[in-house]
Amino acid sequence: MGTQTEQPTPPKKKLDPGLKIALELGPLIVFFIVNSKFGIFYATGVLMAGVLLTLAVSWSVTKHLPAMPVVTAILVLVFGGLTVFLQNETFIKLKVTILYSMFGATLIGALYFGKLLLPIVFDMAIHIDDGGWRKLTWRWGIFFFFLAGLNEVLRRFLSTDDWVNFKVFGILPLTILFAIAQAPLILKHQIPEQEDNPESESHF
Repeated sequence: MGTQTEQPTPPKKKLDPGLKIALELGPLIVFFIVNSKFGIFYATGVLMAGVLLTLAVSWSVTKHLPAMPVVTAILVLVFGGLTVFLQNETFIKLKVTILYSMFGATLIGALYFGKLLLPIVFDMAIHIDDGGWRKLTWRWGIFFFFLAGLNEVLRRFLSTDDWVNFKVFGILPLTILFAIAQAPLILKHQIPEQEDNPESESHF
C-alpha cells in the first residue's frame, strides 16, 4: 500500500502594501474629518464602522485576520459603544491607553514564558535571529507603554479636538520614527537570505 504524500500548506495571502496602508489610515482620517465637522460622538460611530469594514476587506483578500487589528477592533467597538451609548468621550480616549498597555504587557509578558510574539505581529515581514527578536520585543513593549502613558497624560489636559489631533497626527509619526530607529538593530541581527531559506539555493 503506497504512502500518501503530504500536501504542502499553501502560503498565506498578504495584503498589497498600498491597500494595507489605506486600511490602517483610512478609519483614522475619516475619524478626524467627521470629528471636525460633527463632533466626537459621530466620529466614534464612524470609527466603529470603519474598523469593521477594514476587517471585512482584509478577510476577503487574505482569508485570515492578524491579531493586532482584531484586538484593536474589539476595543474600538467596546469603548466606542460605551462612548456613544453613555455620551461620554472619556471611554474612547481611555481605549488608547488600554490598547497600548495591553500590547506592551502581552509582548513583554510572553518573553517570560519564552515566547516571541513580535514575528507574528510583523507577519514575518522581516527576518532576524531570535536574539534580535528578543531585543526588538523589549523595545516595542517599552514603546507601547510610553504611548499609553503619554495618552493618559494628554487626554486629561487636552481638549477633545486637540486630543483627536494627537491621536491622528501624533501617535502615527511617533510610531514611524520609532520603527525607523530600529533599522540598525534589524540589520545587525538580519539572517542572510541563503541561511533563512536554504532550500531556495540552486543545485547543479
